Amino acid sequence: MNFQHPLHYFGYCPHCGSPLFSEDGPRSKRCGNCGFTFYLNPAAAAAALITNGKGQLLLTRRAFEPKKGTLDLPGGFAELDETLEEAIRREIREELNAELVNLQFFCSAPNRYPFSGLIVHTLDCFFTAQLADGTTLVSGDDVDSYVWLAPEEIDVEQIGLDSIRNTVAKWKAQMLG
Repeated sequence: MNFQHPLHYFGYCPHCGSPLFSEDGPRSKRCGNCGFTFYLNPAAAAAALITNGKGQLLLTRRAFEPKKGTLDLPGGFAELDETLEEAIRREIREELNAELVNLQFFCSAPNRYPFSGLIVHTLDCFFTAQLADGTTLVSGDDVDSYVWLAPEEIDVEQIGLDSIRNTVAKWKAQMLG
């Protein structure tokens, strides 16, 4: 795979419109006309490792590309002016019609997410949680279906996205001791 600067497709300065917009580092471009520098930072995303009283993990099946049909964790991108905790709670409501309890930070991981023909660099933050009592899950938004699996039943190779696969493998190893 040939490396392309992450801002390769952005040829003109967003401030003055000059074509003198060139690489200024591994994640930035600088305008030779007005001096404006644009830095590309990762997009923040959150996902939940939701367990039930039997120690099973809730996995979802992706309804859309990228990696349509593969296993995933519920979650998604943070919106502007939203904390990661708010983002994961919103995503769980949108994807599963559910509320979370006992939300705890688990880990974070960089990822490269293919979207609209580009590679979006993300910083994925993972939380452990449970569902509120009396929850009835309903697949929605970009979730095709869901399944509860015990740690020993999880085949991480069926998980489509690298950061999710690696994090579930880490969680599984901790659970199996």
